[in-house]
Amino acid sequence: MIRVFARLERQPRLVLMLAGFALLALIGVIDYATGYEMLFSVFYLLAVALAAWFVGRGFGLVMSVLSVVVWIGGDMAAGAQYSSSLIPIWNALILACFYFIVVWLLTSLRSLQRELETRVQQRTEALRREMSERERLEEELLKVSEREQRRIGHDLHDILCQHLTATALAGQVLSERLAARSLGEAGDARKVVELVEAGITLARNLARGLDPVAMDAEGLMAAFQELAGNLNQRPPLQCVFECETPVLIHHDATATHLYRIAQEAVSNAIRHGRARRIGISLSERAGRVTLMVEDDGVGLTESRTAGKGLGIRIMAHRAAMIGGALSVEPAPTGGTIVTCSLPASREPKPEDKTHAA
Repeated sequence: MIRVFARLERQPRLVLMLAGFALLALIGVIDYATGYEMLFSVFYLLAVALAAWFVGRGFGLVMSVLSVVVWIGGDMAAGAQYSSSLIPIWNALILACFYFIVVWLLTSLRSLQRELETRVQQRTEALRREMSERERLEEELLKVSEREQRRIGHDLHDILCQHLTATALAGQVLSERLAARSLGEAGDARKVVELVEAGITLARNLARGLDPVAMDAEGLMAAFQELAGNLNQRPPLQCVFECETPVLIHHDATATHLYRIAQEAVSNAIRHGRARRIGISLSERAGRVTLMVEDDGVGLTESRTAGKGLGIRIMAHRAAMIGGALSVEPAPTGGTIVTCSLPASREPKPEDKTHAA
């Protein structure tokens, strides 16, 4: 019934008016065929109600008058006789007033319904705009965070590392001079140089972590390979990166988001899943790029799945920003599988183009 009403509302007014006249004629013919002894006036309400609801108050009033005329005329044509000519007039007025009241009630209800629909549409549009603005702000905050991380990474690499390198060179020169004079402080100077060099290595690692993906199509694969290599330096943890065929990501923001998703999945596997083996795979099949991180940890805990931890929500948001979908499922042999899949031909959004700047 709802579908029928929705279809009628989409019809032109002329079609609805012609349908109303046809329905009135059909009811009049049936009324005439049943004779004047059977009360049939209530069925004219169908034509009156449809006219008032779908066309308007004016047409509803016209249909009311025509319904009264057809009803009285049909009864008189069927042989109805009245003791006074005032009786059919009185009956017609009463019936017309009843139809007019129905028309007024229906058109008022229709007007209230349309007003309510308008308000619902307005509030829905306002809510949609608010949600869109919220998503835009979330994306912007995430982009600002990424840009700041890149900037800090560049500063660590280009400024701090160079400064520490110069310090190490100065310490090395001092150590050699002290050694040339056979002074015992030469050994202390060498230890200072070793500590500075360790600081250089630490600063470079921090810089790579803040800006891990190189600005080229193969940068993501290299970043994953380096991530696996760094994790393998933490025994008994083992990490393997697999990529059967080269997967080229030409959009810097997409590559960065994929790396961050894998990084968060690995972090969750180590901290929460107590994993000992982690596999990272990157593949491209049937026009879709798929990133998968599988671990052998304890799996999804109830506390993580109940409210979907912050890390999972961030990964899902990153996946949505690049037009992908994220799934977090238990592995068949234990542990967790995190999968992010997105179209390989995904075009970057205009606002994403400044992300890699």
